[in-house]
Amino acid sequence: MLNPKLRGIVYATAAAALVTGCGADDIASPGTGGNITINNPAAPPPPPPPPPPPATVTAATGCPTIGNPVQLTDDGTITGPTGTYRVCTLPARLTASSTLTKIPGLLYRLGGRVDVGTDQGPTEETSDPSDVVLTIQPGVVVFGGTGVSWLNVNRGNRISAVGTAALPIIFTSRDNVLGLNTDSSIGQWGGVVLNGRAPITDCAAPSAAPGTIACERQVEGAVDSALYGGATAADNSGRMSYVQIRFSGFVLSGNSELQSLTTGGTGSATVLDHIQSFNSSDDGAEFFGGLVNMTHFVSIGADDDNLDTDVGVKANFQYVLAVQRQGAGDSMIEADSDNTSDGNLPRQNTRLSNFTFIQRNNTGNSSAILLRGGTDYTLANGVIVSPNTSCLRISRPQTIAAADAAIDEAGAPLVRSVVAQCGTPKFRGDNGVSEAQVAAVFGTGANNNNDAFTPSLTSLFVNGANETAVTAFNASTLNSFFAATTYIGAVKDTNDTWYAGWTCNSVTATLGTSVTGLCTSLPTF
Repeated sequence: MLNPKLRGIVYATAAAALVTGCGADDIASPGTGGNITINNPAAPPPPPPPPPPPATVTAATGCPTIGNPVQLTDDGTITGPTGTYRVCTLPARLTASSTLTKIPGLLYRLGGRVDVGTDQGPTEETSDPSDVVLTIQPGVVVFGGTGVSWLNVNRGNRISAVGTAALPIIFTSRDNVLGLNTDSSIGQWGGVVLNGRAPITDCAAPSAAPGTIACERQVEGAVDSALYGGATAADNSGRMSYVQIRFSGFVLSGNSELQSLTTGGTGSATVLDHIQSFNSSDDGAEFFGGLVNMTHFVSIGADDDNLDTDVGVKANFQYVLAVQRQGAGDSMIEADSDNTSDGNLPRQNTRLSNFTFIQRNNTGNSSAILLRGGTDYTLANGVIVSPNTSCLRISRPQTIAAADAAIDEAGAPLVRSVVAQCGTPKFRGDNGVSEAQVAAVFGTGANNNNDAFTPSLTSLFVNGANETAVTAFNASTLNSFFAATTYIGAVKDTNDTWYAGWTCNSVTATLGTSVTGLCTSLPTF
């Protein structure tokens, strides 16, 4: 056994040998006999870049010249969620043809009532002043600067508001620019009014003969003179295509408000197509007399009726989609009024094909469709979803009278290939018309009509299997205006997207991919 002193010497010698054998290049990995290779973990990928900030608008540097001697007023800038815009206010009257050009960062403002030209009366005279044409380029935004702002196209003058599917024209309110609106906001400015010289009834002058140049009327709600009427059936008030009209219907006078679009005595040469009304505090559109042809109309969230026709209008409509807001709105259709003039000639005759109506409420008219005042009416290729309300209400025996050419009477309303989901009772009669007579007019079980229909619509308004199974009526037999379709309803199927792109979206109705986004916001194009 080693003594303690010798044991210490041995331990010290061994430790010295270990220290001598250690070097930076001599560390062996156990079991390998080779050098250690250290593999560090791969570096994590860099985080994705933050999303780009929302597109914002920078105000234009100034206001353009729109016509000679017409000048705009530079009212500075206005800022909302989508950016800052130059505000260019139109004069109270355009006295020469003018063009509102599309300029990034620029909005056109209606400071109050804005007249296009002066009223040239019910007939074309050699002494008339030159016609004034207001041209609005695609993508232009015009807003009502005050509640009483509205655009009035006077007789003998025209509008040319022709947008595109990619660049619709927008008429809206100041609150919409500021981002203050919700999907329930309504009635923040007047609207757009087109006046013409075509025949009307319900003359303002008691001695005037209806349908003549002596028969004129004042625009509903207007305080100052704004007349329409005459005897020129083919009169031309211009064209509106790919247009949105938002948040309109301010009460102008006497508890009477405008619609998104109002026509008075416009003639058959006027062109109306691809027009959206959003959240009008009155009707989506109302047509007073004249001869009206319109296709591709979308009415969303109207606080009153969606399609209102009066005072002897002769109208043709095809492809109409109307959806009520939850808890608001009246009828889908209101045709004429029960008054002492309902026997006037020309008698209203409106024809509607390819429509889809989503009625969500019990309404003041207690029906999805109200026909009265002796009106003649054709409903073809339609889908009515009205589970809480009667589908059809008719007032006065003249409205269901037999045809009589001597009094311009086309006969009882015609219903062809119309299917409906109705509340109780399904039909209503008033002022001498019975419920049974209204049911007979609808004629379920005949002419492909069905008042006990089960809707299978997809995306709220697109035809499903049940709608597709209904045989369509050939609407081209009514008038050359109509296209013959193989389907009922406004939207054939998922491949039929005429309503999408140029319209705006809301909680009331999602209309697909939109170039302008939500109705509560402005586009940034």
